Amino acid sequence: MVKIRALVFDDEAGIRAIISYILENRGYEVLSFSDPVLCPVYLNSECPCPREYACADILITDIHMPRVTGLEFIENQMRNGCKAIAQNKAVISGAWTNDQLEQAKRLGCEVFQKPPGIDELTSWLDKCEKRIDPNRKLADLQELFKQDDKCLGTSQTDIN
Repeated sequence: MVKIRALVFDDEAGIRAIISYILENRGYEVLSFSDPVLCPVYLNSECPCPREYACADILITDIHMPRVTGLEFIENQMRNGCKAIAQNKAVISGAWTNDQLEQAKRLGCEVFQKPPGIDELTSWLDKCEKRIDPNRKLADLQELFKQDDKCLGTSQTDIN
C-alpha cells in the first residue's frame, strides 16, 4: 500500500513545521516548502500539468506566499489538469476576506484559520483519508523535482 503523501506550502517556518509534524505523526510522507515551486503550474497558468498521476494525496497551503496566493495556486492547478482531489486541498490564513472564502468554496478546498486547530485539522484529514483510493498511484518523487523551465521559470535552488 502506498503511504499517504502530503505537500505543505507556507512561508512561515514555524507553521510549516507544526503542520508537517502533525502529518508525519499520522504516518504520512510529508514534503514541505516555503514556496510551491515544484508544481508545474506554479508560475505559468498556461502550462498543463504534465504528470500522469497526482503528486500528493493532500495539499495544505498558506494563502499569502511569494509571487502567488494559495487560492491562485490551487485555481491554476485545477484549470490546468492537476490530478489531486480538490477536496483534499486546504488553504490557511490568519485573516480571510469574504471574497477569498467565496473563492475557496468555489474551488472546493477546505479553509482554516491560521494557525489551524489540531482537532479541526485532524477531522479534515480523517475525511481526506476516506476519499483516497488505497490502490492509487502517485507521481514518482524524482519526477516531482524535474522542472520544465519553459513552464516554471525557476531553478532547483528555489526549493527550500
